[in-house]
Amino acid sequence: MQGKPLREPLRNPPPTLRLTVDTQALASNWRALNTMSGAAVAGAAVKADCYGLGVDTCVPVFRDAGCEHFLVAHWSEVADVARHVPPAQIAVLHGVLTPKDAAYARASGVAPVINSVYQAKLWIESGGGRCHVMVDTGINRLGLSQDDLSDASVQALEVDVLMSHLACADEDSAMNARQLERFKDVRGALPHRTLSLANSAGIALGSGYHFDLTRPGLSLYGGVPRAELGEAIKPVAGIEAAILQTRDISAGESVGYNARFTAPRDMRVGVVSLGYADGVLRAWGQSGGGGGSFQHGETRLPMLGTVSMDMIVADLTEAPELREGDWVSLPYSLQNAAQQTTLSQYELLTVLGKRLRSVNG
Repeated sequence: MQGKPLREPLRNPPPTLRLTVDTQALASNWRALNTMSGAAVAGAAVKADCYGLGVDTCVPVFRDAGCEHFLVAHWSEVADVARHVPPAQIAVLHGVLTPKDAAYARASGVAPVINSVYQAKLWIESGGGRCHVMVDTGINRLGLSQDDLSDASVQALEVDVLMSHLACADEDSAMNARQLERFKDVRGALPHRTLSLANSAGIALGSGYHFDLTRPGLSLYGGVPRAELGEAIKPVAGIEAAILQTRDISAGESVGYNARFTAPRDMRVGVVSLGYADGVLRAWGQSGGGGGSFQHGETRLPMLGTVSMDMIVADLTEAPELREGDWVSLPYSLQNAAQQTTLSQYELLTVLGKRLRSVNG
């Protein structure tokens, strides 16, 4: 017998996995980066749903901590951020590609970041107004070349922030100094109000890179791209999940797809409600030694076998008290997780899946 469609939606049962965001750590990180920026002020890169941790959770924290400059990549991201801060404090890094983009920017008051002569002409022809400009100093992604700066449309721009982006700030690379000098060389080529070069890692390079506005992203959310930031930056994200089932397996039995883990002894294991659909990719898994692990109190619970879409098997040998419905945590220190998985700290945040529920820590 088929059931009838529900006339009113039922309230969902409690989830069996969740993402926690430590908002106190989030505010502390922005304040620390703002202080490290010296005479400059720190903005906040809030693109990609605040690197996966949630605009509605993170943007109010930055705002209340004192942040007044917010950067997104796409125009589709503006509305969510503008629920919390004035549109004039928002900039769109991808700039304007169509007349509709330009019309939206002008109507909303959001600043486009002009990246090419084409974008400059489009912005001027659509009426112009306040904008930011990205100059390429060596990363060869978005940005005007030095030769482009003499174009009449570029010279006609009303530039608030003249910016560039560092390619190797997380490394001790000669590229950093080269980009700094190129940025200094072009700053007089285009009238502007404010200069901006440093990202999170760039802040750690020192005052010479700070100018007027810094644009941290990763480190706001707990990432540590350079050792100099290690003591100042606090972890922000946490993942917790429930155990769906426990079982005993015998020595010689395998676990998960492709039988990549074989039990060396009789073991008790637990199936955890988390998987690669939630952003915990197969790089977290193990076959033998190494790999990721869950945590129960101070007890480490190694992952066993291949990470599935919705499930990960954990070794419960050291936590015999755990039962179905109990929760375990996945330590999410981005530095440590990056070493364990070979994923970048950026990827570890932005791949987090929609099923993880964001709740304030």
